[in-house]
Amino acid sequence: MRMRTTLAAAVGALTLLLAVPGPASAAEGEFRYLYTVPGGDLAPGALLDPPSRECLTIPEAAHAYLPPARAPRNGTDATATVFTGPHCDGDYYTLRPGGSASTRLELRSVVFS
Repeated sequence: MRMRTTLAAAVGALTLLLAVPGPASAAEGEFRYLYTVPGGDLAPGALLDPPSRECLTIPEAAHAYLPPARAPRNGTDATATVFTGPHCDGDYYTLRPGGSASTRLELRSVVFS
């Protein structure tokens, strides 16, 4: 009877150990873009080591009254999918690691694989 209790405790402890979440993964590197500042000039923006599989709305282009960001450059080690809308809505375009797009590509959010 004692062996069964010990075995059940060991299985329970192993289950708890495996259920503890590991560290969150992140894309390593820098994702760059340009955004419009008051007066109409373009300024550089960046996300450093962004989290993976989490939609990130570009802060400088988060609202409809702000112009969208442009010219994304994916300097991370993950694929970046950029979206025309905030919260990963709208049309999308995929950038491989090291890939970039022209200033014609507008974006408001991005997710990394």
